[in-house]
Amino acid sequence: MILILLAIVVGSKQFTESVIVGEIATQALQASGAAASHRRELGGTRVLWEALRAGQIDVYPEYTGTISEELLPGERDLAAALGGMGIRMGQPIGFDDSYAIGIRRDAAERLGTRTISDLSRHPELRLGFSNEFMRRRDGWPRLHEVYGLAETGVRGLQHEVAYRALLDGAIDGTDLYSTDAEIRAGGLTILADDRRAFPRYQAVFLFRKGLPPQAQRALESVRIDQQQMIAMNARALIDRVSEQRIAADFLGMRAADPEGLPRRVLRRTGEHLFLVAISLAAAIVLSIPLGILAFRRARSGQALLAFAGALQTIPSLALLVFMIPLLGIGAAPAIVALFLYSLLPIIRGTHSGLAGIAPEVRESAHALGLPPRAVLVLVELPLASRAILAGIKTAAVINVGTATLGALIGAGGYGQPILTGIRLADTALILEGALPAAALALLAQALFDLLELLLVPRGLRL
Repeated sequence: MILILLAIVVGSKQFTESVIVGEIATQALQASGAAASHRRELGGTRVLWEALRAGQIDVYPEYTGTISEELLPGERDLAAALGGMGIRMGQPIGFDDSYAIGIRRDAAERLGTRTISDLSRHPELRLGFSNEFMRRRDGWPRLHEVYGLAETGVRGLQHEVAYRALLDGAIDGTDLYSTDAEIRAGGLTILADDRRAFPRYQAVFLFRKGLPPQAQRALESVRIDQQQMIAMNARALIDRVSEQRIAADFLGMRAADPEGLPRRVLRRTGEHLFLVAISLAAAIVLSIPLGILAFRRARSGQALLAFAGALQTIPSLALLVFMIPLLGIGAAPAIVALFLYSLLPIIRGTHSGLAGIAPEVRESAHALGLPPRAVLVLVELPLASRAILAGIKTAAVINVGTATLGALIGAGGYGQPILTGIRLADTALILEGALPAAALALLAQALFDLLELLLVPRGLRL
């Protein structure tokens, strides 16, 4: 066998089926001799699409309806349009995962609801759709247009959370995928799309041009029919079998030995610390001088504080996605986002610490003949040190929590088990990420309390 030396990165979206198909593609590529790796659970469609176009990943599973309705709306020849972007679309994998609307069986039987058209006669039904479905042209906007459904009372939720809310009775209906294992497990009723609002969603691989022929043949060899996909989704979501094991069983290969809990936590701790430490260190280096500048020049200082405050209001997930075209996926955009969120607490802490120094203290320092730089270093910064450290401590704790969202763009860290646990409704996995993250936040707070004892003059601590 001729080995393919080029490393191939496979991506997958943040839902179980995409992770399974992505893992099957990865293992099939590895069996063909490729050095393939899997960047799993990278958020939604736009994250994967931008990562593919930017060359951050080489292949990921997509659906024809998503391509025609969301990525390339209005294009008749998808293959030609994709080719112009340096992207190719493989042959259909073999199953169709179309959108569907499902409601609780007891509600369907009580109201006699069998089609999506019937929903217009029951505005009292509580509908909760996935966030991606709410904004996609082929999702809620199309459903609202074709069926004339009322927008009041419709809520946006994470797909996995919507399922749990449906089973708990918090909502009555949600959007489904036709291969979802939860349809059978939850005893849901699928409403007929009687006006054909949803297009077909045949599963395909999108990959970058230049993929070696042997790798393309490995992807083309992957064939999964509808029942096989439903069964594999059920093994992951109901039987709690890992996606790696499911893919290996499907391909008739030996699954890799699973990583133990201590090693997983240690690896994710290293990833999380890297994100927090780099972003916080960069923020400290920039923010303390900016805080000094904001104090020395009152007018521009107010504008600077206002700008840093505006950065703090940007939703973290939106900021991460915005960074992808600029920096790709992985640690870099997460570090930049965390750096931006760290600016305000440290700038404000430095500014308030300097502003709280009595004018008589500065006058005495100048009367002794100290130059301005010496006054800053020997008098002002030591007196403001407590407020500065408080700002740094606040930024560190914020970063530890916010860094969990970095898993959505492949940055790793404690967010990875949290996202997987939410997807699989696995409390143990959620705690595997949440508990170490909480412990790290407490540790960071204790560390800065210790630094305060060492760096802040004793009189100021009293």
